[in-house]
Amino acid sequence: MELSQVVRRRRMVRRFDPDRPVPGDVLERILYAAQRAPSAGFSQGWDFVVLEGPSQTQAFWAATRDVEREPDAWLRGVSAAPVLVLCLSDPTAYLDRYAEPDKGWTDRDPARWPVPYWDVDTGMAAMLMLLTAVDEGLGALFFGVPPDRHTQVRRAHGIPQDRRLVGVVALGHERERTTSPSLRRGRRSEQEVVHRGRFGGGRGTGPGESATEPV
Repeated sequence: MELSQVVRRRRMVRRFDPDRPVPGDVLERILYAAQRAPSAGFSQGWDFVVLEGPSQTQAFWAATRDVEREPDAWLRGVSAAPVLVLCLSDPTAYLDRYAEPDKGWTDRDPARWPVPYWDVDTGMAAMLMLLTAVDEGLGALFFGVPPDRHTQVRRAHGIPQDRRLVGVVALGHERERTTSPSLRRGRRSEQEVVHRGRFGGGRGTGPGESATEPV
């Protein structure tokens, strides 16, 4: 599939077929793609906890579910996914890498990182999983874990305290198509999103355009 097709077809899937597993070779290609993500200083400060099949995935859902509430449609649909990939970031890997001689930040001060690139890079790895899943004919979803459930998830899956739980990628075959109510907001136009030359400067002038061309 062409990259442009993959980008257009990528969508968050929220209803998975529990009876159709993800083939092992497909899962390996998805995980390989994640490891090809860019990272600051080639720090590669990510880890992926891969849960396959109900015996492993249900441990995650048990750690995150509110037992006093009945599962809603979202939870029923997503918990059917045969594979979950917990995406973890490692800040220490970046602090150590940038303390090396070619970088020289020997103070290892996190304040040097106003943007937490360990989380950014892990997010890019997750996006490569989502895109590769589309290319492989699968559905995928990226979702976060409620803050008050992080401790339980760490305990359930042996996640060290120095790792940050950035989010989870669910993988599987789509059972039925649903549309998120959030899509009613519509996609922001290029004129709203793209700022050429300076922020708030309107459409501005792109390559090959006249500065006097009306906007």
